[in-house]
Amino acid sequence: MTKKRVMIKISGEALAGENGVGIDPQVVKTIAKEIKDAHDLNLFEIGVIVGGGNIFRGKMADEMGIERSSADYMGMIGTILNALALQNSLDSLGLETRVMTSLNIPEVAEPYIRRKALSHLQKGNIVIFGGGTGNPYFSTDTTAALRAAELGASIIYMAKNGVDGVYDKDPRKYPFAKKFAKITNHELLKKELQVMDSTAAALCHDNNIDIYVFDMNVSGNISKAMLGENIGTKIINKEE
Repeated sequence: MTKKRVMIKISGEALAGENGVGIDPQVVKTIAKEIKDAHDLNLFEIGVIVGGGNIFRGKMADEMGIERSSADYMGMIGTILNALALQNSLDSLGLETRVMTSLNIPEVAEPYIRRKALSHLQKGNIVIFGGGTGNPYFSTDTTAALRAAELGASIIYMAKNGVDGVYDKDPRKYPFAKKFAKITNHELLKKELQVMDSTAAALCHDNNIDIYVFDMNVSGNISKAMLGENIGTKIINKEE
């Protein structure tokens, strides 16, 4: 049976838990268990992209007067810290994992090489991608879209921290905001809905990659999303 290749995008803030900064060990363990449950379905080849907002954010750079390129590299290093934390939690659950980074740190992780990543995925290893794209001015959303395109993933599961889909307005500010069950990538860009940055959305559109946005804070939601249960918002390239 051919497995479906997918990418899971996890925000750095989600790893911080209620603290908002740093890494909460219990939260990381919970996320690792959710990923293991999805892996144990034996239906998917899983890549994971982690953000770095819990370690370093643009607002901090502005306050410290740090130049944009330097700040972005600091953020990329933050994503590697998160990737290593997640890897160790997955390892403790008995899963075979690899961390691959676009920044060369051979002492702690493999360099990202497309064919090597494909080999790991085909063997059933969970591959965690750290270091962003390796270039400043690109977000981890764009990294998720780029890796999905390079590795032939058909969908990106955007695991959000407390937001259960795409709304026409910010549901945290507007209690009557409308949630979309399904929306096209074109509408997403046209309405300027802040789900992911425009570069990432355009990459998904050009490479026919769907996106599924859901709340990762509900137990079992990663598996439910991957099995197609209606718990979030699916962003498609054309009407089905």
